[in-house]
Order: sequence, then structure tokens, then C-alpha cells
Amino acid sequence: MNNCIIAQSGGPTVAINASLAGVLLANGENRYFDTVYGSINGITGIFNSKLLNLSELCATIPDFTEKLKVTPAMYLGSCRYKLPKHQDEPEIYEKIFKFFAEHDINAFFYIGGNDSMDTVLKLSEYAAEIGSDVKIIGIPKTIDNDLCGTDHTPGFGSAAKYIASSILEMAHDTYIYPVKSVTIVEVMGRDAGWLTAASALARNEYSCAPHLIYLPERAFDENAFIEDVKRLLETNNSVVVAVSEGIRDKDGNYISASSTSTDNFGHNQLSGAGKALESLVAERIGVKVRSVEVNILQRCASHLASLTDLNESAEQGKRALLLAKEGKSGVMVTLKRTGNTPYCVETDYQDIHDTANLVKNVPDSWINAEGNDVTEEMLTYLRPLIAGEPVIRFKNGVPEYLDVRHLKANN
Repeated sequence: MNNCIIAQSGGPTVAINASLAGVLLANGENRYFDTVYGSINGITGIFNSKLLNLSELCATIPDFTEKLKVTPAMYLGSCRYKLPKHQDEPEIYEKIFKFFAEHDINAFFYIGGNDSMDTVLKLSEYAAEIGSDVKIIGIPKTIDNDLCGTDHTPGFGSAAKYIASSILEMAHDTYIYPVKSVTIVEVMGRDAGWLTAASALARNEYSCAPHLIYLPERAFDENAFIEDVKRLLETNNSVVVAVSEGIRDKDGNYISASSTSTDNFGHNQLSGAGKALESLVAERIGVKVRSVEVNILQRCASHLASLTDLNESAEQGKRALLLAKEGKSGVMVTLKRTGNTPYCVETDYQDIHDTANLVKNVPDSWINAEGNDVTEEMLTYLRPLIAGEPVIRFKNGVPEYLDVRHLKANN
């Protein structure tokens, strides 16, 4: 037998299931693997032998892959498990590769962000060390768009589309009252401000919102922020501010209204940047002010997905399967932009060492000199990524997605 297994890890996106669908579609076309398994809840599903036979689902559920492409979050579930170094806990690796052998697994695909690529790195290094033929391949995913070596990541375009659309709608809401007001929108982004930068796409011929944009790549100055807001209130009744959750002061301290905790990878669990700035505006300016934390809405809004994002995500899943067929291991699928007018990208790949545990920040030249906005270069980069709308089926007035009771059974 010649089988493979796929898992998803980290935070969900609108497009991560499209990448999963891409692997399944490519296997259906090429018949390279006899059976494609899915591991429930990331790599922990391998530890616990919690599997789905995805090949069987493709054969028995009508339009399974097409429905999968537009279903939000992760059909296989997720985990935030930090794989230890094999030198420290070799028994974990032995268990994983024993599982591979027992199920005739010849390729493992891990769909996820930076922490997931760390797992790909460790497993591929161990496989090389023991002489295993199992191919370990990373398929990128993250709304943060912070993976190195790829033009952009699956899920980012859809999240950017949601942020831009939501801020435009919020701007309309702020315009209805002839009173001075400030609305602060907190957007996900711990270390990189790509998603917050996408808020600039909300601007059009009649609305300049967001009027201010602050990214974690630049040190945040509270005094400069207050002066920026005051200046804009002189000529505007309403001021809309987009701010990354990970903004820090010049000493590297998070601007936060609450204490922070950390996840299994040591990352700060941030919350409260918007609320902190709301309190600051109320205290020092004294106008009507509210903060909005978009939170998980920005990563699960399939009803407002980017068709470009979904199509590219599926193509990256297809490329991953072909890489395994070619004998590649310890690599991650990438996107290479070859043109803006017209927009064009092609799939590629790179060594996992060039991605794992690295962060792709917004180029400093794409942030304005004052540190409170982005440049036209950023907009040129962003615009193609949010283009197009997929067809979403509705039932009883709400979107109809794939049944995920198999995840609830594992809670």
C-alpha cells in the first residue's frame, strides 16, 4: 500500500480547507496514494490514532471537495502542540514513525503556520537521521501572512477582505451622527502588521477610513497617537483607527489593557490594545470613543472569502502532493508573484529551514514616515489578494457547510 496522511494545526482560516481539498483533488486526478487519511486535531491525532478516511469521504459524499473548499476553519480540527526535539524525547518520534509504518504512510502533509512548520522541520530532520522514506511536506496557512519565502499565505487574502469590508461598514456607522467620535479597531497580528495594513483597502472615493493605521513593526508612541487623533478631529467628526494587537512601545512593551499569558510555543496571548487606546482617548481628548476587537471573526468569515485566496490555496495543496510524488521532503510549498498587472503567481517550494521559526515583517518602506499609515506599494501588493467571491450555498437563510460532528465527538 502507498498511503498518506494530512493534518491541520494552529489557528484556523477561511482557506485552510481549500488546501486540504487541493491535496484530495490532485490525488483523485493522479491516483498516487491509495488512501488519504486525515489526522484529527493535528499531530495529536497520530498519537491518539484518531483518523478519518478522506478518500472514502470523497467517494461517498457528493461534491465533497467543492464543499470543503468553502467550509470555514479546519475540517480536521487543530492543536497547538509543540513537538519537542527528538534528542530530548525520542519516544515521541518513534511512536509517530511506528504509526507511519503500521498504516503504510509514505507522506505526511502538515497544513499550518510558523509553529506547524517547526514541526515539519523536526520531523523531516528525524526522518533523514533514521533513513526513513516518509516525505514530510509543509503547506502554508496563516491570516498573519508572516511566513518567510512565500509572497503571501493561504487565508490572508480572505481575512484581509473581511477586515477591509468590516471597516468600511463601521465607517458608515460612524458617519451618521454629527458629533466628534473615535472608533478604534483592533486587528490580529502579534509580530507582523500585514492584516492591519489591509484595512487601508476600505478607503474609497467618499471615505478615508481608517484615518490612522498602526503596525507592530514601528514603535508606538502614545503622545504621537493622541496628537494624530486631535489633528484629524479638527477637520473630521469621526476618526477610525486600525491597530494591530501586537503594537509595542519603544522599549518593546505591549500596549495592552490586560495582563498577558503565553501559549505552548511561548507566544504572548494578546488582548486589549484597542481597549487601552480607548481609555487613553477618553482620558486625554474626552470625545465619544469605542474600541472594537474583531477577534476570531476575521479568520472564519467564509461568507466573505476571497475567491483568489481559495483558488490559490487549493493549488498549493495540489503542488504539495506532486512534491511528494517527486520525492521531495523537508520543504514547504510557496507562492511566487510574477506580475501585478495583470496579477499572476505560480507555485514553488523551498527548504523548510528557510521558513520555520522565522517571521516575515512588513517592509519598512511600505509604512509611511510618521508610522501611522501604509504606502501605495502596500496597496499594490494587497489589492489582487482580495479579488473575487466564491459561490456559497445557503440553507434556511444561512451558509451550508460540511458537517463537523466528528470534531465535536472529540471534545
